Amino acid sequence: MPQASNGSKARTPAPAVPVRGPGGPGSPGASGAGPRGRGPVQKPKAFGATVRRLLSYLRTERRLLAVVFLFTLASAGAALIGPYLIGRAIDAMHGQGSVDFGALQALIALMAAAYAMDASFTFVQSWLMSGVSQRAVSKLRSGLFAKLHGLPLSYFDTRRHGEIMSRLSNDIDNVSTSLSQTVVQLMSGGVAIVGSLVMMLVLSPLLTLAGLVTVPLVYLLARIVTRRTGKLFKEQQAYLGRLNGQIEESVTGLSLVKAFGRERRSVAEFDEVNRNLSEIGIRAQIWSGLLMPLLSVINNIGFATVAVVGSVLAVKGHISVGVIASFLSYSRQFARPLNDIANVYNVLQSGVAGAERVFEVLDEADETRDRPGAAELKPGALNVVFDDVSFGYDPARPILSGVSFEAEAGKCIALVGPTGAGKTTIVQLLNRFYDVTGGEIRIGGRDIRDYTRSSLRSAFGVVLQDTYLFSGTIRDNIKYGNPGASDEEMIEAARLVGADAFVRRLPKRYDTPLAENGGSLSQGQKQLLAIARVMLARPSILILDEATSSVDTRTELQIQKALLTVMRGRTSFVIAHRLNTIRGADQILVVADGGIAERGTHEELLVSRGAYYRMFESQFGTGAAPGLSGEASATGT
Repeated sequence: MPQASNGSKARTPAPAVPVRGPGGPGSPGASGAGPRGRGPVQKPKAFGATVRRLLSYLRTERRLLAVVFLFTLASAGAALIGPYLIGRAIDAMHGQGSVDFGALQALIALMAAAYAMDASFTFVQSWLMSGVSQRAVSKLRSGLFAKLHGLPLSYFDTRRHGEIMSRLSNDIDNVSTSLSQTVVQLMSGGVAIVGSLVMMLVLSPLLTLAGLVTVPLVYLLARIVTRRTGKLFKEQQAYLGRLNGQIEESVTGLSLVKAFGRERRSVAEFDEVNRNLSEIGIRAQIWSGLLMPLLSVINNIGFATVAVVGSVLAVKGHISVGVIASFLSYSRQFARPLNDIANVYNVLQSGVAGAERVFEVLDEADETRDRPGAAELKPGALNVVFDDVSFGYDPARPILSGVSFEAEAGKCIALVGPTGAGKTTIVQLLNRFYDVTGGEIRIGGRDIRDYTRSSLRSAFGVVLQDTYLFSGTIRDNIKYGNPGASDEEMIEAARLVGADAFVRRLPKRYDTPLAENGGSLSQGQKQLLAIARVMLARPSILILDEATSSVDTRTELQIQKALLTVMRGRTSFVIAHRLNTIRGADQILVVADGGIAERGTHEELLVSRGAYYRMFESQFGTGAAPGLSGEASATGT
């Protein structure tokens, strides 16, 4: 849809985890704060289900994963040969006769080759796996970004934008780290454990039993620690999202913060969230850091047990010293993967916490799909009919009730009324940003729900009071709604609205780069570019929501004349508070109390001396209405 500005209504910041309260999602009346004002604590979800879903993103890499597994087997095999050769070498030096130097040299050469192969295979395995994990994460990130574009506008109306962006950045980064570290570790660790256990059993079943004494302790310790860290990592990710939301709001509204002198308050609020995040992070890292030292103590106990039992067996002549040396190396190889897997599980907790937050977004309901057999809305002069339309963002609190009117093709409809009466809601229903809860809206004689959303929204050109420009050049922004337009058409659109004059004074003219939302331009200049963008898009239906409110009177008159050109032959909806700008409208609708209080032309409504007359009198003074009836209108003649 060729939009000139952000089409959403005012957004209400919501907590990291939306909760219900008297005011609905994200409202000031929402409840559910946790202890010490830290907000709601997330309950742990199904760890295994999240991991399985996360690993499903690796399905397309099955062949490459099989190759990685083969290299893992080869690496583990090479690593398992080393301890056996060490034992043989020790026995070659421990015989009753002289040292067998020939055998010793051959064994040393074989050990060097085995360890070199182990290092080479490990490098190739890690290199391949890094590509696999990054492609999987790229797919997840792309899916999340695409999902955000498919969500209904109501989703963004109840959530902080920074918190949403945190899921796309911080949470995805956590997933990336977890995948790249855990998959290979689990593969190599599993193979190493099985291989070491087999070799230990071959060398000495009795010593193997002694070496396995500490395994239950490792399991219990890992289970206790990871249960705690899992909850802490979930809280940490939630607070990180809240912190990003705070940063996004503060940076975006920095001029407003300064204008109201709220710098200290803003910093204090940031410090509060930052302090909570730090406390959670410290607790998570402490618990996470406890695991490896405690595992090392347990493993050293196991190592000492094997050494003592092995010494007794060697003294009794049941095994050789070389076997003890080999066995000690295998017990190390057996214990190290257990430690690594326990630590990897700890890292995986952080990744799963991020993945759960990503999947929460992916599981949100999309905008309702197009009806089966939905038609394409063809461009051209279109009539619009509201037939007994009702709607409420909260079904229990309707905003509109029984709204009915008709906008004939090519005519201009003006919507006026007090703030919050539902004027913008009417045009948002027309765009299908929201669907009606009662009645129907027809365009060209058909319910708008019978058209595809893409073709419906392509028929509209919208200029809102809050202009939004994208990062890029002025050329990119004007052509946003019509990328195929020529430069001549673009310049003509800018000239018609009066933007060409100030653009040509810029150093790079139409190739001038703009910061986010055109921060280097005045509000009036941004509005001119937004209107030029809509003019170039050539929409069938035009919606102007206080489109000239940010420019001076002279520029406003210039824009109004240009808008007459683009409005000619098009059905137009104009939302205005300055009533002198809509005097030439074909029909004026006074929206109040959730319905149409009055309707008619400017002159008809003044004669009726109702709500419109009182609004006009309040703007221009008592007795002004009759004297203005013959003046030229800004939107008509």
